[in-house]
Amino acid sequence: MRRGLAIAALLSLVIAPAGAQDMPAEAAAEVPAGAPPAVEVTTRTEADGTVTLVHSALIEAPPPEVWTAVSTPEGWVTWAVPLARWAEGESDVLETSYNPDELAGGPGAIWQQFVARIPGRLLVFRTIKTPDDFPHGEAYKKVTGIFELAAEGEATRVRLTSTGFPDSEGGRMLAGFFAKGNAATLESLQRRFVEGAKVWAAQPTE
Repeated sequence: MRRGLAIAALLSLVIAPAGAQDMPAEAAAEVPAGAPPAVEVTTRTEADGTVTLVHSALIEAPPPEVWTAVSTPEGWVTWAVPLARWAEGESDVLETSYNPDELAGGPGAIWQQFVARIPGRLLVFRTIKTPDDFPHGEAYKKVTGIFELAAEGEATRVRLTSTGFPDSEGGRMLAGFFAKGNAATLESLQRRFVEGAKVWAAQPTE
């Protein structure tokens, strides 16, 4: 399921429809001295039974730098995945993989289509291709993501929301996974601006 973390990034800013039911945010773990503030997580069941996840994190970098990290292939490889590029012939489909040697459109490739953006502030996308072995991939393609950035002093508040997890066994399993997976994703983004760009270890040859 580690590949799912790559799909998790880029999700936020959705206003709940009337009648949505809020569940308490997960209790924050004790944060070591000098560590970034813990990622805040909220799970909400909407009136139609779908699930919305909201993750919020403070990133120690100004919005333009965070925007580059989450909206460009060059930015993604510094914290999220070892391979990121625009899909061949596409200017709005980001292709990523945990395999640095993944072929274009290969079985482990992930495609995320950017459907709207306000540079430096907002990015909306949907995953249109998951790895071949990703559980409940068709259900995940129904999830819409919006990524919102806002200046908070010299740092950036990132609000990451994924909405539309189906009211089904598969949808609920995905929501449970991404409640933790999205938090891990934002923690990786926090570390990118504290520890520097990630250096990816070479994968062993088979």
